[in-house]
Amino acid sequence: MKLTILGGGGFRVPLVHGALLGDRAEGRVTRVVLHDPDAERLSAVTRVLAEQAAGVPDAPEVTATTGLDEALRGADFVFSAIRVGGLEGRANDERVALEEGVLGQETVGAGGIAYGLRTVPVAVEIARRVARLAPDAWVINFTNPAGLVTEAMSRHLGDRVIGICDSPVGLGRRIARVLGVADPREAFIDYVGLNHLGWVRGLRVGGRDELPRLLADPDLLGSFEEGKLFGVDWLRSLGAIPNEYLHYYYFNREAVRAYREAGKTRGAFLRDQQSRFYEEVRRPDVAALEVWNRTRAEREATYMAENRETAGAGERDADDLSGGYEKVALALMRAIARDERTTLILNVRNRTTLSVLDAEAVIEVPCLVDANGAHPFAADPLPDHATGLVCAVKAVEREVLSAAESGSRATAVKAFALHPLVDSVNVARRLVGAYTSVHPGLAYLE
Repeated sequence: MKLTILGGGGFRVPLVHGALLGDRAEGRVTRVVLHDPDAERLSAVTRVLAEQAAGVPDAPEVTATTGLDEALRGADFVFSAIRVGGLEGRANDERVALEEGVLGQETVGAGGIAYGLRTVPVAVEIARRVARLAPDAWVINFTNPAGLVTEAMSRHLGDRVIGICDSPVGLGRRIARVLGVADPREAFIDYVGLNHLGWVRGLRVGGRDELPRLLADPDLLGSFEEGKLFGVDWLRSLGAIPNEYLHYYYFNREAVRAYREAGKTRGAFLRDQQSRFYEEVRRPDVAALEVWNRTRAEREATYMAENRETAGAGERDADDLSGGYEKVALALMRAIARDERTTLILNVRNRTTLSVLDAEAVIEVPCLVDANGAHPFAADPLPDHATGLVCAVKAVEREVLSAAESGSRATAVKAFALHPLVDSVNVARRLVGAYTSVHPGLAYLE
């Protein structure tokens, strides 16, 4: 089975490869094709993968190419993890927003809109090429903003594109762990929302919802990441556990202040860190895998550091430094390729799951996955406060899609102005002006 990884020179590719190395079952991935327009990054990552595979019998064959069509032809699965504009683009997304006094973050608020505006046209072209060159392939999208990009691609690929994210997985795992659930895989996580905008409303084990027990115990509730991040009182008021990214909404003023006071934004930190990594791995005398492991450990430990500092949450727990999106990707591929029915939280088209959104809207919910793809479970309606946020942010995503399709600068301004974390139409206009001046990929807006 052939897996094509778009963004194959990306830093997190070894996570996916490492998961593939542990899969010995029949029907596993036997060939991996890395695609990236940057040949030097491809070379660096290929070195890391070769060291990972050393001594592993029957490891998947790994090849690399800068040719997109070559990479796509004959693919059974396409894993999309591209970053349009690179980490320099992300750093600019964050910087421009913070200069206007609004949140600069990769997927949330102004930064997320800017990232979406330059990513959607590229993702749509990829979807069209997949439809033409590999019409039977399944596309697994991790490109951010994941829900928005998945919805853009679904207009050309239908249900054969599925978005994944490790945030809900990590959240469910933490809740299960603190509740003493022996095997988190046996728990059903009632999680509903959009990508980076969702809530755990229940965690059922053997038909019993264990979440009320957590919410009733302040010591237990305050003992894990989200309890420290949001505070026990706020979680008990909500009656749910929000995705960590909702900290940007619930504590926006504090988050913006912390980001403005930080010596370096997250994007700038990763840009500089990964530049050092790729530079070091170019040297033939270094152990590429060792350098990658060291860099990754630093990356994970500093994740959402400003938010945790604002909340007084302290350092991340060691158990939360292991990532997880590669495990979701592998489980998803296994379920489809082998018809191994499983339940995963995924980004898929709504159909009738949330009545406040139309059938084509991509949402993030638990799904039953089998050989025919991902099928969202029925979900109870969201409470009003969550419905308001979900509908507002989905409306913004739709304006981003419209701007990307039409090239309308006015529509792009509308997308920024309608976002709950952008507080003025004039700010929205200035944001569009500033972003178009630093991002060549937004030259299409007129």
